[in-house]
Amino acid sequence: MKILVGLSGGVDSAVTALLLKQQGFDVIGATMTIWGNHKIKTAPLNKNACYSPDEKEDIEEAKKIADSIGIPYYVFDCHEDYEKIVLDNFKTEYLKGRTPNPCIWCNSQIKFKVLPYIAKKNGVEFDKFATGHYARVIFENGEYYLKKGIADKKDQSYFLYRLTQEQLKDIILPLGTYNKEEIREIARENNIPSAEKHDSQDFYSGDYNELLEIQDKEGNIVDTSGKILGRHKGIWNYTVGQRKGIGIAASEPLYVIKLNAETNEVIVGTLDKTFKKHLTAVNINWINKDKNLSDKKITAKIRSTQIPVPAHIELNENNIEVEFEDYQKSIAIGQSVVFYNNDTVLGGGIIDSVY
Repeated sequence: MKILVGLSGGVDSAVTALLLKQQGFDVIGATMTIWGNHKIKTAPLNKNACYSPDEKEDIEEAKKIADSIGIPYYVFDCHEDYEKIVLDNFKTEYLKGRTPNPCIWCNSQIKFKVLPYIAKKNGVEFDKFATGHYARVIFENGEYYLKKGIADKKDQSYFLYRLTQEQLKDIILPLGTYNKEEIREIARENNIPSAEKHDSQDFYSGDYNELLEIQDKEGNIVDTSGKILGRHKGIWNYTVGQRKGIGIAASEPLYVIKLNAETNEVIVGTLDKTFKKHLTAVNINWINKDKNLSDKKITAKIRSTQIPVPAHIELNENNIEVEFEDYQKSIAIGQSVVFYNNDTVLGGGIIDSVY
């Protein structure tokens, strides 16, 4: 069996390729370029960000990895699709005062869709596509199921909830049964060049004003009663739940509660104002056919690093209403809520309102 592995230049994808080759598969490495021709004046703060003008360095590292493992390697230009699908969505959402998650769209629409398509279009033959995500794909009862990685602290199933049956049937995720230190140790033992490389932490770490291609748009920072506390230069410079960098002196720490694009206001409040129990989600993706949730113990998470918590959900024609058993801190509109039944990912959607 021939397997195409998406190589990022990091240790996870490198060990993915290594493990598959050791298991006897015919392995091919591939990296997608997504940067395009942006003229960014301010250097990004973190070179390990996914979207960065430094991707040439990642490609060089990925090539070294492929050479060290002894596999063929290709680079495919995906920047036009990335800009249309991921970057345009990112810009639109941020300018509406929402907080999108570009990684989720990139995984479902670019990494697991466009990249394999372009590879085949360019004559690269393969049977399965593999990445270094910490999650598992299981085939049971005629369907494919997406499962959490066994190491909770590294589990990345949250980022994959928009994958479909058609995609899952062609995917291999070898790292789902490992933890991070085991992967680094395998890399060290096999002299993988990226064994000590830091993980990618951010989508983009530069100046959002340049990335959004927009000028400053000044407005008011107000409290929950509407009292003006200060000024801002653009609501996209803030995220719900943010505490540092607001620039307002107060007797208690203030947090960003809401971003109002219509009034161009950043609404802030004290810690107690950040907690909510209800949300509605739209643009839902269910991974499996069974939508009967009454017999399932449902948990949900509103950010990738959260442990799934008990929740009750009500399915409507165009959305899902979610009520958490306990109050949740800083639920951000535009982010994703992902539903689980034990270690199985049921699906999820985009948070559209919070109350």
